[in-house]
Amino acid sequence: MAKYYENTTTFNYSWEQVTQCFWNRYPNPFSSHVLSEDTVCREIRNGKLYSKRLLTKTNRVPKWGERFFKAKSVNILEESVIDPKERVLVTYTRNIGFNKIMNVVEKVTYRSVPDQPGKTIATRSAWIDSSVFGFATAIRAFGLDRFKKNCMKTVDGFNYMLQHMFPPHSPSPATTAHVQHLTKTQKIKEAAKNASDHVKAQAEQLVQNLSVKG
Repeated sequence: MAKYYENTTTFNYSWEQVTQCFWNRYPNPFSSHVLSEDTVCREIRNGKLYSKRLLTKTNRVPKWGERFFKAKSVNILEESVIDPKERVLVTYTRNIGFNKIMNVVEKVTYRSVPDQPGKTIATRSAWIDSSVFGFATAIRAFGLDRFKKNCMKTVDGFNYMLQHMFPPHSPSPATTAHVQHLTKTQKIKEAAKNASDHVKAQAEQLVQNLSVKG
C-alpha cells in the first residue's frame, strides 16, 4: 500500500507574492538537488494559466538501493494551474521513468487567507509507492523519509526567495532626511510660537501697566 503524507505551511506573504515567487524559486541555497528546469508549455484557458515544466533533480540512494537504481538524476514533470479569480495555485509533480521502483506523486495547493491578506497557506499531499517485490515496504519508507526532508528544503528555499524578492520595508535615505528636515522645521516653528507668545504676554503686561499709571 502506498505511503501517504500531508502537511501545511503558512507563508507570511500575499498570494500574489507567493505565486510570483513560485516561478523564480530556483536556484536558491537550499536547492542544490535541483539541477535544471525547463518550461515545456504554457497557455491560458478560461482565464486560468496552465503550465508544464520539466525539472531534473539528483537522486542519491542508499547502498542497498543501488541494485535497483543507479542513475544519478531523475526527471520530474511539474504541472500547475493558476486561477487568479479564485486566488488558487495548484501544482502536480511526478517522476518520469523508474515508476515501478518508486513512484512519487505530489499535489500542492496555495490559497490566500480571506481574513489575512498578507498570508498564504500551502497544503501539500504526497503518495509514495513501489512495486519491487520483497523490497517495496523498505523503498516506500525510504521515499517517505527523503520526501519529508526535501519538503523542509523546499519551504526554506521558498522563504529565502520570498525574502529576497520582497524584503521588509525600510525607509530610504531620502525619506529619513525628509523626516529629519520636518522634525527640525517643527522644532523651529514651536520655538517661534513660544517666543511669540512670550512677547505677546510682555506687551499685554506693558499695556496694563500703562493703563494703571494713566
